[in-house]
Amino acid sequence: MAEKTFESTAPRPPWEDQRDVMARWLHRPRYEVLPFAGTADQVEQHVPKSLPVTVTASPRLGLEATVELTEALASRGFSTVPHLAARLVYDENHLSDTLTRLQEVGVRDVFVIAGDGETPVGDFSDSTQLLTAISRLRRSSPPSALTRVGVAGYPEGHPIVDDDDLFRALLDKQPLASYVVTQMCFDARAVGRWVGRARGLGLRLPVHAGVAGAVDQLKLLRVAKRIGVGSSVRFLRKHRGGAKLVRSGGYRPDRLLNELAADDIHPECRLSGLHLYTFGDVAGTERWRTELLARLTDGDHADG
Repeated sequence: MAEKTFESTAPRPPWEDQRDVMARWLHRPRYEVLPFAGTADQVEQHVPKSLPVTVTASPRLGLEATVELTEALASRGFSTVPHLAARLVYDENHLSDTLTRLQEVGVRDVFVIAGDGETPVGDFSDSTQLLTAISRLRRSSPPSALTRVGVAGYPEGHPIVDDDDLFRALLDKQPLASYVVTQMCFDARAVGRWVGRARGLGLRLPVHAGVAGAVDQLKLLRVAKRIGVGSSVRFLRKHRGGAKLVRSGGYRPDRLLNELAADDIHPECRLSGLHLYTFGDVAGTERWRTELLARLTDGDHADG
């Protein structure tokens, strides 16, 4: 069964301040990469093997691209977490074969989503159906070696699903899941409100905040509009061209991390870590991470 640990209940050491929280997050974030040609080489060149790497699922490329990149990264020594999109899985046999392949390369953690495809390719149309099938396979003989299963959270809601329905679905998934990763968001208050409400409704899973890495801002605007994070789009537009979150190389999430760390002093908003969306710019995001981490651990103040 999935682990039930609620990591954020641990009392915060009295000496830990915002900078300590940010440094702790930046020591071991999750990196999200795209299943494109050349991604494995980029990751190997720029990302330490101590960091988990998650691989997205694309309706255009199909689940096979995700599995192949996961296998390639795992063979190079990375702790790799593939996204299993329900609408890209044909049936339970396809799922079983996929989990077997992942198990053979040492994958023990998967992230389950519904997927962006409008029409399912097979039997699964939402993440709950896929989670249920995975749970059944984990108990089969021989049992699956999976130890962790992640699910998504939506601080700014979903374009076509009501917030109440989203929270009900998340709580239904809780017994089948190990942790939550939030969708990309640029508004720390929205993340804090969402986590607080989820905790109030009974969510006890660890929550990792989904944060865009140091990537091109125009690309972020396009992605944010596509996935429906409305207030984040307005936030980015408002701050374009002069605010501290924008640097010559594009968007940098320093300010957002500062604000998330400030909220983290409230137990109901406590986060277990960061999930960094790289959008193809693995090198830029890793360069930003190491530079900010060095400033934090050297005693300098982070930009905010």
